[in-house]
This record gives sequence, structure tokens and C-alpha cells, in this order.
Amino acid sequence: MFLPFLYELRARRVPVGAQEAVALAGALSKGLHDSSLDGFYFVARALLIHDEKHLDAFDQAFAKVFEGIETTATELHQQLLDWVKEAREKLPELTEEERALLEQLDGDELQRLFDERLREQKERHDGGNKWIGTAGSSPFGNSGRVARPGIRVGGSGGGKSAVRVATARNFREYRDDLVLDVRQLSMALRKLRAFTREGQADEVDIDQTIDLTAKNLGELEVAIRPPRKSNTRVILLMDVGGSMDPFALLMSRLFSAAKKATHFKELRTYYFHNCIYGRVYKNAKFSDPVTLSQLFSETDRRYKLIVVGDALMAPWELMSVSGWPGDEGLEGIGWMMRLREHFQSSVWLNPEPPSGWWQTTVDVLRRVYPMYPLTLEGLGEAVQTLIRAR
Repeated sequence: MFLPFLYELRARRVPVGAQEAVALAGALSKGLHDSSLDGFYFVARALLIHDEKHLDAFDQAFAKVFEGIETTATELHQQLLDWVKEAREKLPELTEEERALLEQLDGDELQRLFDERLREQKERHDGGNKWIGTAGSSPFGNSGRVARPGIRVGGSGGGKSAVRVATARNFREYRDDLVLDVRQLSMALRKLRAFTREGQADEVDIDQTIDLTAKNLGELEVAIRPPRKSNTRVILLMDVGGSMDPFALLMSRLFSAAKKATHFKELRTYYFHNCIYGRVYKNAKFSDPVTLSQLFSETDRRYKLIVVGDALMAPWELMSVSGWPGDEGLEGIGWMMRLREHFQSSVWLNPEPPSGWWQTTVDVLRRVYPMYPLTLEGLGEAVQTLIRAR
């Protein structure tokens, strides 16, 4: 079932290939899995999964391929344990020939023979010299007459129940195609931070202090420097209302994560509906407008712009003009392009899955902004784009 498992992983878009297959086969040949399904589960997960986002897919594939196998193995193991519980009291002595034969077996040979017997044995055995049983001269079993250590069958098993561990799907939250929670959003946004040295020199520079002290033949010389402060400035524009209503909870999480962030030098949040026509708003009620001309005068190209919305609207909305005084008569798409041009780095996060990005307005705005899905993977790619800057 080794190859079907690999194919099941590939069917679930887990990147496994020949290199991973060879590595896993090598681990199994060395017995790193302890000849158990539990051991195979953990060894396979360690060797086949290179990114935490694939852990849940691994568990699903494992549960599908190996469902039922563990039960059979457990029943066989329990049957063997039942056999060896009842050892005979009268044990005949080993002959000299039997003793000599046992002394020739090393640990590897014992393990090989044990695995072979386990595959072949179909019934209980007592008093024999070959099978796994009790009161015999075989090196495998319990309460026998072996003159040197063999492999004892008895005691408790691992009990981890690999299939049950897999079906529990403890790594569901690591997937990159699920709705993000506040913590995941916060962790992703944290990657945006950039630090600079600002202010008075009142922070001890440990590395420089060690270097200067060493050059000074051990006489302490303390070096100080300005503290590190975040130099990241972010503008967050969020589409609300209409087709964005189903994503209200996700938008609230994003807003909460951004507001709780302490690693930005400055964070500005504004709202709009569908398209931007010369102004954005400080609240979702659209009662406190800020013109883009004012926003541009207060910010420079160093700010990082994040636009969040599904980009769904009537095509004519991109070509509409607000008609407000001082808005220069630009169409909606013109204002969207001006925003993109003003800031050095900007991205668009879309809560709709990419399969729904076929609409005309989405396609147009994708040509203006780098657009990413609002998933863990998409947010990570967006952050990298903002860091690299245009």
C-alpha cells in the first residue's frame, strides 16, 4: 500500500515525488518505523511533508488508505498476547545443539526471523522451537527456555492508534485555503514590519560591545546605539456592503488584527464601496470622507497600500465619475490607477476564491493591482510583494 498512499497524497496536491519515495523506503528498510503503523505514520509525515499547510491533506490521505488495517493488526497483536499469557510450568531442558543454534543469532537476525514468523504464523503454539509461543525453545514468545535473550512478546503496545490520530485532523487550521482567524492575520501582517535606528543613542549594542571589548584586550567598552523602531506605514482600504456582506466576519477579523498590531509605525484604515471615486471614508457608515487629494498630501510613496475587496461591481461603475467638486472628473478606474501609482508598493486581497475571478471588473483590477486570495498562502505572497516593493 506504499505506492497507493503516495498517489493519494499527490491527488490531494501534496508535492511528493521520487525523492520522497526513496527517502521513505530507506527509512522503512532501516526499521525506523518500529514495524508498526504508528511508527509509519510519524516517519512518513516527517519525510513527506515539507510545509505545514499540507499536514491536514496528509492526515486525510493516511486515513483513507490505511482505514481498517490498524484494526486487523491490533487484533492479531492481541491474539498473540493472549497466547503467551498461559505459559506451561514444566519446561524441558534445551539440548546442546539448541543452545549452540541460539547463540549464533545476533539482533538483526533475530528481528528478521521474528518478522518472518509473524507473517507465516496462523495459530497458537506452545512448547515448540520455531513459532512465536510459550514454554518453548524458540527465541520468540514468553516464558520459554531460551538460554540467551530473544524477542519477548508481551507488555503494552504503543496505543497511539495512527488512523485515529489522522482522522482527528489536528492540523486543519494549517491549511492555506481556509478562512483566516485573527491570530493568523496578525502573524502574517507582522512580516511587514521593517526596523530602523531612530532617536537618542541609549540602547546597548551587545555585538559591538563584545567586539570593542575584545579589541581592548578584555577591558570593558560599552557601545550604545539608537533603539530599533518600526518604520512600516500601512494604509488599509476595505470594501464594505453589497457583495461583501458575506465576508463581514472575515473583514472584522482583518480589521481587529490590523488594529491590534503594535509593529507598525503608522496604520490608517479607510472604507469604500465597490469602487473609489475621489474619496474614502474613516468609518463604514461613509459619514466621514477623506479626499484622495488630502490622503496623497499626507502620505508619501513609502506607505504600503493594502486594498481588500471582491472587485465585483457593474462594469459601468469603473467608468463612472463622482461629480463631486474638486474630484477632477476622473472615472473610478482612473482613481484606482492613481492610488496604485502614488504608493511604491500595493496589493489587492480578494476574499473570493480564485475560481470566481472570471468577472470583467475583477480582470480589469487585476491588471492594475497584484491580486491575491485572502488565504494564508495568498496573504503570505501579498506580504512578500509589499516587502519587495515595485
